[in-house]
Amino acid sequence: MVNLELYRVFYTVAKCGSLTKAAEELYISQPAVSQAIKQLETQLGGKLFNRTHKGMELSETGGKQIFATVEKALKLFEDAESKYAELKDTATGVVRICASDTVSTHFLLPYIKEYHEKFPNVNLILQNGTSNETIELLKNNKGDIGFVNLPIDDSDINLSNTVMQLHDTFVCSKKFVELTEGIIDLKRLQDYPLLMLELSTATRQAIVSFAHSQGVHLHPEIELASLELMVELAKNGIGIACIPREFVVHELEEEKSLLEIKTNPSLPTRAIGLALPKDETMTFAVKEFIKLINKGE
Repeated sequence: MVNLELYRVFYTVAKCGSLTKAAEELYISQPAVSQAIKQLETQLGGKLFNRTHKGMELSETGGKQIFATVEKALKLFEDAESKYAELKDTATGVVRICASDTVSTHFLLPYIKEYHEKFPNVNLILQNGTSNETIELLKNNKGDIGFVNLPIDDSDINLSNTVMQLHDTFVCSKKFVELTEGIIDLKRLQDYPLLMLELSTATRQAIVSFAHSQGVHLHPEIELASLELMVELAKNGIGIACIPREFVVHELEEEKSLLEIKTNPSLPTRAIGLALPKDETMTFAVKEFIKLINKGE
């Protein structure tokens, strides 16, 4: 394949009609321009220019035949370079964000609102899924940014940083008010109806694992996929919900529709981490979203 730069020299000489002017425009020497034209003619197997007293004229059977095609091709390359440069310093295109419904609703929502107002030309795609599903999307280049429950041990993704601490706790309606007076033994909750997320979620797995380490077996009466539904069931006295305190602050402190049950031992602190595809070049739009998240920590 012919070196693209030889075509660029050919186009410049044809446009300028002079080796000297072409050399000035290309910032190379005139002999270098002349040599490039000879090299291109040799590789293509034909004469591209006629040298006249007026300068360089395209040959009828060579240069004139390819000039329009070369001009179009160089314009396409120029457009591609401009588009790439735009990606590096302008927020356009698409940002694919992977996270659970809970994280999207209770953590990402204000960031998404602020980002959309700042960069209205960026198309935000929210993909809901568990931490494991989020990781698979990142590994298969189907997501740009992921939010996962930590810890995660997977060398095929990059963990950027922790973006939110989670403090799992038990909450209930006034129906179970006796459990909210002081600190109770965690094992005592085995005898009450519990509301918990599905076992496939990282949240549920972390809680069950910790409880087992304490010799406590927490078996929920109702398993749910929706944190919001769990909160409503707890408010209506259906059972005791196990949920991150950060996600029910309004119900605990403002509405006072839920009461907190403090246990001994208390559930360990967890965290949400920001994960990225490994070895993928980030667009300016993605970098700006990450910068917004980090600014809000």
